[in-house]
Amino acid sequence: MRKFTAFGLLSSGIGAIYLSVAVADGATDNVSPIYGVSLPDGYRGWQMITVAHEAGQNNDIRGILGNDIALKAFREGTRPFPDGAVIARLAYVYKSSPENDAVFPAPQSFVAGNSTNVQISVKDSKKYADSGGWGYGQFENGVANQSEPLLKSCFACHTKLDRSKDFVFSHYSP
Repeated sequence: MRKFTAFGLLSSGIGAIYLSVAVADGATDNVSPIYGVSLPDGYRGWQMITVAHEAGQNNDIRGILGNDIALKAFREGTRPFPDGAVIARLAYVYKSSPENDAVFPAPQSFVAGNSTNVQISVKDSKKYADSGGWGYGQFENGVANQSEPLLKSCFACHTKLDRSKDFVFSHYSP
């Protein structure tokens, strides 16, 4: 696997951004098929954009995090997102908490259980021109899911959104 590193400055001039992109060289190192997306270093330390609960078959709770470029675009309502924006969606089993409920007068507490997966969306309008400028990856226990049909379904689902959202489900929750 080749690893390319680029440095850039935020448009506000307040600091440098470190962006590392892994590109597969015919090997499957820990990158997604089709897009070659890897888990970004330090993504767990990124700032929170929003949280979400998806009921139904998934029944999960999600934390949506963004790198500095994505966070700035979310806050300012910039669409399309600028190249270099990276969004991480961390999904967990949505479960009741009997321990917390014991403190309350009725069952009402739900918490994040075990991690189900992490999904990464990377904005690069040239590299991912065929998928609206976004590359996708899904990781279970830190390992890239190698299912091409799964990864192809990412963009197919995101295209159902209003085009003004730049294929992004989440919105910034201040």
